Amino acid sequence: MLTVTKLFTRAIHDLSSAVERIDAAQVDRAVNLVADARHVSVFGCGREGLQIRGFAMRLFHLARSVSVVGDMTTPAIGKGDLFLVTAGPGMLSTALALAGVAKAAGARVLTITAEPEGPVPKMSDDVLVLPGQTMASDQGENVSILPMGSVYEGALFVLFEVMILKLKAKLNVTDQAMRSHHTNLE
Repeated sequence: MLTVTKLFTRAIHDLSSAVERIDAAQVDRAVNLVADARHVSVFGCGREGLQIRGFAMRLFHLARSVSVVGDMTTPAIGKGDLFLVTAGPGMLSTALALAGVAKAAGARVLTITAEPEGPVPKMSDDVLVLPGQTMASDQGENVSILPMGSVYEGALFVLFEVMILKLKAKLNVTDQAMRSHHTNLE
């Protein structure tokens, strides 16, 4: 068994290997889509859903109009809006159904995925490929020490933090302005 230090080192290496292969132009395009959207509705299943909820929170801190699909306060989606979905393995039945609803309502659909040939990315207007291990690719040789889709999910966190940094600069939002949008009900 590896030591704790070696486990940390290997996990960080696996995450780094995923984020280093992300296409910067795709990130910039995604940032522009978020910045230009009237409203952003986000969705992800399981642990991907946890990561995208964190991204939604930071978008709120940037004073963007944002909601998490499934929350009672999520408004109807339509023209000028962005449906941002993470579907690491390329196919999640709920994500596919919601992307169809968003497209039918006139919203733009942006999918973040490790499997760009999957059904959800194929029906999307834009795709940002995060080439990390998901449950669709977690067996065989050369797999991460991290289980199942942990590489993809951890890399999502890093991707979203970089996107927030880029949005913060693009929208000229200060740290103080972001802090002013943080809840005081904690």
